[in-house]
Amino acid sequence: QVQLVESGGGLVQPGGSLRLSCTASGGTLEHYAIGWFRQAPGKEREGVSCISRNDLRTYYADSVKGRFTISRDKAKNTVYLQMNNLKPEDTAVYYCAASKITTLVWYEYDYWGQGTQITVSS
Repeated sequence: QVQLVESGGGLVQPGGSLRLSCTASGGTLEHYAIGWFRQAPGKEREGVSCISRNDLRTYYADSVKGRFTISRDKAKNTVYLQMNNLKPEDTAVYYCAASKITTLVWYEYDYWGQGTQITVSS
């Protein structure tokens, strides 16, 4: 069973950047589509970005297009989410998840990390 671990969260000022990492134990990420999701207090879980198993397709929520970039390093068994020009509305717990299909629909994902907090505030 794949176990996912996110890292790279923290406090950042508006306009700043962070890079999240999603690593796995007990499995190889390249066998899965990987998605990044976020959930703010009182809000539903939102699909942020995902990358297909063969890395040929990437998708982004409209709210992050042009600011976030998803990528995969197969040698490191890691998927990244580079986040630039962060805004206060990006504040949330961010999760990575693994699925056999490429989608931003959270309930299609089988394996989840524990989440990492991102707070965008001055």
